[in-house]
Amino acid sequence: MRLGQLISSWAVVLWVGGLWAVGYLVAPLLFHNLPEDRALAGILAGQMFAGMAWVGMGCAAWLLLSRVQAAGGLAFKQAAFWIALTMLLLTLAQFFGIQPILAELKAEAMPKDVMESLFRDRFETWHGISSVVYLIESLLGLALVAKSR
Repeated sequence: MRLGQLISSWAVVLWVGGLWAVGYLVAPLLFHNLPEDRALAGILAGQMFAGMAWVGMGCAAWLLLSRVQAAGGLAFKQAAFWIALTMLLLTLAQFFGIQPILAELKAEAMPKDVMESLFRDRFETWHGISSVVYLIESLLGLALVAKSR
């Protein structure tokens, strides 16, 4: 296996494994183990999701560029290319679109917790949208693992 292919395999593992570990293991465990301080659990989870967004952006850049470099125009006919691009677009929408809205709602609710404020309904709606986007990205990640072999 060439070094580029090996790095691509590592990028898929890091990105998809991180999505699943943070989203479906670490974040729920934080909220379960810090029931008395959900705000702290939310801050910690948010920082981990932000970290994974940066990891995803870096891995996506590598995967997309390496596919184009290796296959040229044929990369645009490969399912793995389009899956990685879609995942990148979802990451960007999440990180630069949805997360700033959630942060703004939290800031507007201050000094109260957003869940105890007038902004609760809007926060819950945007949090739900964020969860659906994350789920779609996670499932696409499984497809990316299958197609990257």
